[in-house]
Amino acid sequence: MADQSALLEFFSEHSRGTLATIKRNGVPQLSTVAYAFDPRSRVIRISVTDDRAKVVNLRRDPRASFHVVSEDGWSYAVGEGRVELSPVAEQTRDDDTVSELIDLYRDISGEHPDWDEYAQAMVDDKRLVIRLHAERVYGQVG
Repeated sequence: MADQSALLEFFSEHSRGTLATIKRNGVPQLSTVAYAFDPRSRVIRISVTDDRAKVVNLRRDPRASFHVVSEDGWSYAVGEGRVELSPVAEQTRDDDTVSELIDLYRDISGEHPDWDEYAQAMVDDKRLVIRLHAERVYGQVG
């Protein structure tokens, strides 16, 4: 079992992982997603559209797990905890969700060639941010 600082660093070194939410029947629903991780707050942020199964599941039951694995498959980290959902993006200017989605994009991919176009796409797609608070972290790294 890895120490907490090594696991948090492992999350920070990656940008793709698997989000597990809980379906109504209790079976896990898995989605591979891009993410950004803040090791200080231990929050995993994910951009999603409002109509996805993972959002429906999280509105009903805000518990989730997140799994990240190394390319060779031998190192991994799991974060478990409660989830907050931002409001859905509604307007391209003065919208806290759009601002957070822009910050999230920057954290994952860097600068976008046209932020106005990006903001409009976030509103058109009805996007929001999943914030998973990694209250428990475990795994094996190194």
